[in-house]
Amino acid sequence: MVQTPSSPQSNTASDSANSIGGGFTSTRFVLVQPSHPGNVGAAARALKTMGFSRLVLVSPRSPDVKNDPDAIAMASGADDVLASAHVVPTLADALSGAQWSLALTARAREYGPPQLAPRAAAMQAREHAAHGDIALVFGNERTGLSNEDVERCSALAHIPANPAYSSLNLAQAIQVLSYELRIAYLVEGEGANTEPPPGSAGTFAPSDEIERMYVHLENALIALDFLDPGNPKKLMSRLRRLFARSGLEREEVNIVRGIAKHILLKAKGRDGEQE
Repeated sequence: MVQTPSSPQSNTASDSANSIGGGFTSTRFVLVQPSHPGNVGAAARALKTMGFSRLVLVSPRSPDVKNDPDAIAMASGADDVLASAHVVPTLADALSGAQWSLALTARAREYGPPQLAPRAAAMQAREHAAHGDIALVFGNERTGLSNEDVERCSALAHIPANPAYSSLNLAQAIQVLSYELRIAYLVEGEGANTEPPPGSAGTFAPSDEIERMYVHLENALIALDFLDPGNPKKLMSRLRRLFARSGLEREEVNIVRGIAKHILLKAKGRDGEQE
């Protein structure tokens, strides 16, 4: 018997998706400077097969990639995801409004946020997606993500592939992460946890607010002569890693910015007295 759209069996996936509070719709996948239109189309296909639809492209090499024949061909039925992809100039724009983000990297990083296996990362993503927008960030096919891009994210994921041949195509990496997310989002349906992550008492700060905090804090440390802008070493990278482990809330960001503000005011007064 042919099942109609209203058949209970055909609604199972959407019902389960709705049970986690819109996690599928609050999750965006960000591709930073993708080089090949075909990979963008294949990424759209990978997302649609797992129930996701939000694709963000940061400064793609082909400005009209959404209409590129190779991209459309590789989308293979996911034309709607490709056509609705949002193109932005910077990663900061892509992360605007996201209160948690995960960077995927193929190599170990000396600095950056805490590193997780894909399954553990997906479980963390589920907790955050129940309370606001999150983003998964993937780098360029040839060079991956820069250290600066990685440091903008809340956490880091690495796919433990065969060490003798660990090269994954961009769309393959997206397929792995989107699959893990789908499994995490659909776990036990209504049993999915909608409580804030452990230790969280307030609202997580979005990426753009955290970035403004880092700028404010860096300026304050320079004013204190604690940070030498000519030889900064890895101070801000270490501070980013420290704060990334804590999962900053809006109130905490405001506290740090308040401290930075008063440092700058004191430093300004001290400079005035010296004159």
